[in-house]
Amino acid sequence: MDARSAPASIEQLLDRMLQISDDLPKRLKQCADYVATNPDRVAVSTVAEMAEGAGVQPSAFMRFCQVLGFSGYSQMQRLFRESYAQNWPDYATRLEKLRESGAGRPSALLAEFVEAGRLSLENLAKTIDPQVLDSAIKALAEAHMVHIVGLRRAFSVASYLAYAFEKMNVPTMLHDSVGMLDSRHAIRADDAVIAITFAPYTPETVKLAETAHHAGADVVGITDSLASPLRPVTTQILTVSEADFGDFRSLSATLSLAVTLVVAVGTEMRARENGISLLRSDDK
Repeated sequence: MDARSAPASIEQLLDRMLQISDDLPKRLKQCADYVATNPDRVAVSTVAEMAEGAGVQPSAFMRFCQVLGFSGYSQMQRLFRESYAQNWPDYATRLEKLRESGAGRPSALLAEFVEAGRLSLENLAKTIDPQVLDSAIKALAEAHMVHIVGLRRAFSVASYLAYAFEKMNVPTMLHDSVGMLDSRHAIRADDAVIAITFAPYTPETVKLAETAHHAGADVVGITDSLASPLRPVTTQILTVSEADFGDFRSLSATLSLAVTLVVAVGTEMRARENGISLLRSDDK
């Protein structure tokens, strides 16, 4: 990709930011960091709002856009709007009205969490990349051992994956940091790691993913943004955008993705025992 041309996709934009980040002046580096951690805000924010969030002047943010290859902020914003507009559930206004009305009965709360879960599942179906999913399944099915790490909010998903893989007779190791034990050195080059982390991203999870990458192991990321800190260590990123209600965020879509991984990996391993593969990435 020509360094002077504008990125044609958000993936290309993020890759370019990774390539030039270390050479950017301080103010432009602030812009890059802010966009990387807040990609959802670009489509709905003015350049002044983005500059304020990054802690720079609007002129600096405009310069950042031009360094990336855009003519200005409007061109970069158009890229995000085209990519995300159809996938964003418009639930924020409705939830705010519900809070203002004082509705808080258990049945109303249940209805809201059911709705948030439905929106999350619909968004997952629209946005998941089948090729990335196939690649992740292939890596996990071929691994000598599947390592799983997910802490804080992601711990329930990691625990389920470890339990379900064990039931499918898939060699699995759950990294949970119990007793501050460091099990990173158990990862080998013929292993695979499932790293699960959502904003604000857990440093321990990212660190283990980086260790696995340096050890030569495959890394499969389950996260909420293509700009996740897992991006530098793997192209196998499965993004899940969960709708929330108040300060609570559903895990409906993430757990559905976890079930999919378990069943697909187990099925693929059984197929390979019979000398076949069910994955399109293996087709010749």
